[in-house]
Amino acid sequence: MHHVISGAAGFIGSHLCDRLVAEGHQVVALDNLITGSRQNIGHFKNNSNFRFIECDVTTPLASVLNGAGPFDQVWHLASIASPKEYLAHPIETLDSGSAGTRNMLEIARRDSARFLLSSTSECYGDPLEHPQVETYWGHVNPVGWRSCYDESKRYAEALTMAYHRTYGVRTNIARIFNTYGPRMALDDGRVVPAFLDQILRGSPLTIYGDGSQTRSFCYVADLVEGLLRLSRSEERYPVNLGNPIELTILEFAERTRELMESSSEIIFEPLPADDPRKRRPDITKARNLLGWDPKVDLREGLRETVAYFRALAASESSNIKSGRAKREKPQ
Repeated sequence: MHHVISGAAGFIGSHLCDRLVAEGHQVVALDNLITGSRQNIGHFKNNSNFRFIECDVTTPLASVLNGAGPFDQVWHLASIASPKEYLAHPIETLDSGSAGTRNMLEIARRDSARFLLSSTSECYGDPLEHPQVETYWGHVNPVGWRSCYDESKRYAEALTMAYHRTYGVRTNIARIFNTYGPRMALDDGRVVPAFLDQILRGSPLTIYGDGSQTRSFCYVADLVEGLLRLSRSEERYPVNLGNPIELTILEFAERTRELMESSSEIIFEPLPADDPRKRRPDITKARNLLGWDPKVDLREGLRETVAYFRALAASESSNIKSGRAKREKPQ
């Protein structure tokens, strides 16, 4: 099959590329690299089934794709997902959910392709129902600091359903909950990379609020499996994909310290505005429709993630030392 993926150099997008190429599919990868990284897809450099195009999917794509296609599957993963980054780029975040979604939907419409939107649990906002089920409409502040991300995804879902109802595009909507794993950016502000970064640097772990707010953590390989199963289904309404095991942030901090054998102290800072107090997916729908359930437990997933970041830190340190040696070499 022939796939096109926006946000392909990002954390989840690059792992999706891995899976599809490994299965023998052809992939055209799109990314403007605002938060994605060439390093995430560098291993495809000489792979004939993979083509990378640096572009912004919020601009018209016909000339950018330059005859690529037709496509069997369109994946729209382009989005600025970390609070630190979308607060710094609110307009770009809104554009990726609006113009970006429409441009990718137009490719699917043109080619009569399947289309999958990566949406988010943030559509539920600071939920008044717990756990969150897909029929819950959410509790979102439409003019708050986080609204650029929340509302971009809510609009993207509405636009996706409009294309399905109006043009018959075969669409799927994945509401993704907290996901972690190798290739996350250490400095993106989300809790998993933030804690790992602080421990690796020997800094205190920063918890916002009193640490009683909850999250659930899904390993990226499990999420990619869920996305693939959803993309092959006939379900048009949103489907939660995430790990239903819920931890407080304080519990997660303790587990991370234990796994990394760290004695870093924990410090507390004020809770950001509109930060969700509870977050846990009800995945009954995914289990029943897709036969999907996360398999990787938190300890195993964190071990793989920690190993990746330690190897990355060692590589960067080696490169710095090598560069310094070259500069200091007598002429």
